[in-house]
Order: sequence, then structure tokens, then C-alpha cells
Amino acid sequence: MKRQRHDLSRRLVFAALCGYLLWVVYPMAWVAYSSLKPDEAVFRDAFALPELDVLQWGNYARAWSEARFGAYFFNSVAVTSASVALILLLGSMAAYALSRFHHPLGNAVYWLFLAGLMIPVQLSVVPLFFELRALGLLNSRLGLVLVYTANGLPFAVFILAGFFRALPRSLYEAAVVDGCGEAGAFWRVMLPLARPGLVTVAIFQFIGIWKEYFFAFMFTSGAGGDSARTLPIGLANLSITAQYQNDYAMLFAGVIIVTIPILLIYLALQKHLVRGVTAGALKG
Repeated sequence: MKRQRHDLSRRLVFAALCGYLLWVVYPMAWVAYSSLKPDEAVFRDAFALPELDVLQWGNYARAWSEARFGAYFFNSVAVTSASVALILLLGSMAAYALSRFHHPLGNAVYWLFLAGLMIPVQLSVVPLFFELRALGLLNSRLGLVLVYTANGLPFAVFILAGFFRALPRSLYEAAVVDGCGEAGAFWRVMLPLARPGLVTVAIFQFIGIWKEYFFAFMFTSGAGGDSARTLPIGLANLSITAQYQNDYAMLFAGVIIVTIPILLIYLALQKHLVRGVTAGALKG
């Protein structure tokens, strides 16, 4: 009886997981194949698969050129890459210093970083707006990079500090004995050992910045901001345009263009993500 109840429980859990998988995956699959339909087919039979002989690959070309997704895609790549690189660089150095060196203010600085995780982004938008305007960085990619970097540093310090605390101090001492200074021990020994944590931070920050809308909308809505707008802003504009023109096939193509880089990054690095969260955050 106990074995039968166990088998029944496993089957119920498996059925529930399959239902959840279908619930999550099918909407994206529907958007993907709807992006290859003509507009009239989207409204005529919304759930039917597209006909193979009339696949509308031109929807992607129109989204890329007419909706300016090419320019928005370049802005997203530039802003996201620069922001993630700065977050990893500054976050790793701050986390290493706070976890390895004892200072009376060390814990206070560490908790100050963690306090940044608890502040809603909406509360910071007004002072950030005035600061960027005073620096002449509104409606620019550099302004977005600085905002995203500052917003991502608390999470990076929290994750990476746990990794550096978990590393044996004997490795650092061996590096010093071999002739490395503080900087050499960090760059050559300690930082490579924290690679799972770096990958974890990079994935989370890449996904968060790539799809971020609020800051991008607030800081690139002025005159001249079109040259710095990212894909989420372009997708929102395309959504408004599609509703007026009934061009939902092009809108679906834009959604797929925005989604594909996130899926590729996650599929390529998912093993490192699970390992990083388990080894770093829990030990931290």
C-alpha cells in the first residue's frame, strides 16, 4: 500500500509538472508560429498552425527595419554588455574586499550594499532623473549603463561575497607565498575560482537588463532619446502601432526577436546557473 501511494504521488506530481510545462511553453510556441502567419490568418484561425508554403518570414524583416528593431537591438546589446561587464568587475572587487579583509566599517558597508536590494526602483527614479540631467546623460546609452550598473551591484556583492567566503584562505596564502601581491592573488587565483558565481550574476543581470523597461522609458523619453532606446521600448511602441494597424504578426515577430537572446543565454549557461546559486548563495 505504501508503494502504491508513493507511485500515485509521483504520477500526480509528474502530471502537474507536465501541465505547468504546457501552460508556460505553449503561449511562446503560439507566438512563435503566429509570427509566421499573414495578418488575416492570425484573426481567421488564431490557433491553427501556419501553412508551410506561405510562411511569412517577411514579418521579421519588417519588424527589424520598419519598426527599427535593428537599432534598438544594437542599443540593447551595447547597454546590456557594458552594464554586465561593469557589474562583474566592480561587484567582484567589492565582494572580495568585504569578505576577505576585516575592517571596522566592513560589515556596515556590506549591509549598505544589501540595503540596495530592498529599495524599490520607483523610489530612486526622481533623484536619478535629476542627477542624469545635471550630468547631461539623459537620453544616452551611457546614462542607462550607469543606472543599470548601480542597480545591479547590490545583488552582485551579495552573491559573490558568499563565494569568496567559501574559498579556503590557504589558497590565498599559497598565492602570496608564490610571490603574488594582493592584486595578483585576486586576479590570478581567487577570481577564477569564483567563476560559477560570476556566471550566476551575469545570467541574472543579463536577463534583468535585457528586458528592463521602466528606467529605459523614464530616461530615454525626451527629445533625442530615440538613439538610445532599447528593445523593450521598441516592443512597446510596436505594440501600440500594431493595435492601430492590426499588424499583430509583426508584433509577434518582435516578441520573438526580444526573447531569443535570453533563451540562448539561459540554455547555454543553465548548468552554471544552478551550480552557482547552490554553491554561492546558500553558503553566503
